[in-house]
Amino acid sequence: MMKNTQTILDIHDKPTAGKLTTLSIQHMFAMFGATILVPQLVGLSPAIALLTSGIATLIFLFVTKFQVPAYLGSSFAFIVPIIAATENGGIGSAMIGSLFVALVYFIVSIVIWKTGYKWIMNLLPPIVVAPVIIVIGLALSPVAIDMAMNITVDGVSQYSMKHFSAALVTLAAAVVATLFFKGIISLMPVLIGIIVGYLYSLMIGIVDFSTVLSAKLFSTPDFLIPGIHYEFAITPTLLGLMVPIAIVTISEHIGHQLVLGKIVNRNYIKDPGLHRSLLGDGLGTLISGLVGGPPKTTYGENIGVLAITRVYSVYVIGGAAILAILFSFLGKMMALISTIPTAVLGGISILLFGIIASSGLRMLVDNNIDFGNKRNLVISSIILVIGIGGAKLHFSDTFELEGMALAAIIGVVLNLVLPGRQKELSDPFEITTTKS
Repeated sequence: MMKNTQTILDIHDKPTAGKLTTLSIQHMFAMFGATILVPQLVGLSPAIALLTSGIATLIFLFVTKFQVPAYLGSSFAFIVPIIAATENGGIGSAMIGSLFVALVYFIVSIVIWKTGYKWIMNLLPPIVVAPVIIVIGLALSPVAIDMAMNITVDGVSQYSMKHFSAALVTLAAAVVATLFFKGIISLMPVLIGIIVGYLYSLMIGIVDFSTVLSAKLFSTPDFLIPGIHYEFAITPTLLGLMVPIAIVTISEHIGHQLVLGKIVNRNYIKDPGLHRSLLGDGLGTLISGLVGGPPKTTYGENIGVLAITRVYSVYVIGGAAILAILFSFLGKMMALISTIPTAVLGGISILLFGIIASSGLRMLVDNNIDFGNKRNLVISSIILVIGIGGAKLHFSDTFELEGMALAAIIGVVLNLVLPGRQKELSDPFEITTTKS
């Protein structure tokens, strides 16, 4: 594969120490806001999320033979399943569920390694995946609104105009960063929104610094290790909540590999192979779940940074991962992050969760899905109502399928059994590269 003449640093080009540090910091900040937001929404440690994102990224680079410059951060697709799993059996159950999600990645990567990749696109076409992505975003919307508008007083949720104003300022800052700035700034609306919202929250007096004053300068992240920090039980309901979401995250992974391949002028589906990148993603999720971090996914924010800077060096991605690991041990910094008001997180979540839903709509448009076709209309309609409506199949006290997990499974089944399915899909992985 010939190097594109516009490339500043190619995959294995090593920048100087000064440039390496600067470029790595840039990547770290691109993923920072979203990566720490997920654990705060589900009750996990932001420090552990940072630590595991760095470790997972290094594992991913190693498994993909240092050919794929991708950063792994916290996955938003698992927010609702983690909350539901926690309500059913404690946070430990959600962590164990993550391990089984990783197992799905391993199995799929082995099958792809032995049989090729085309079968997975026939199993997970856009007409199935896109509506499920819409469900993920819309199912999270009540969480965002509640965080933005309400505060808890003596165990009772109450509306607060002061806190809602902080959410609106946060949202406005993120929108402005997205629409009216160019370059790197436009890729970090989450971080910018949180910073502006935090400063506004300071002005109106809703930030509590007591935890920062008592925190140590350096501290070990709060690990959650099975058998040590929690007891757990593996139940069919737990597996039903977590495992089916892999349908969406695997599709997301494939999409990111395609986009990344086009940016850096390589075919990552064939070399080092989709099986390797999926395995790297799965190992990252496995290690994360074992120590108390959220499931991992490749981050579109960092792919955007690659596209703008034209710096594709894996050394830079590795540097960002190492910085994230180091940051996770800064006790004062982590305590400061914990003081971010819930309203600020709610404000940024309104945009983020909406973008998730909109990305599903975009997938339908980009793939020219025809809703004049009754088959497409039926599949998408059923997925949306079952997923958003919270439909549930209750088999026993230990096994039930509900919400987006049930919607994802039904979508796959409908696509396989309804007449009119395309038997042979065009190969979406054929990438036209530009030679210099």
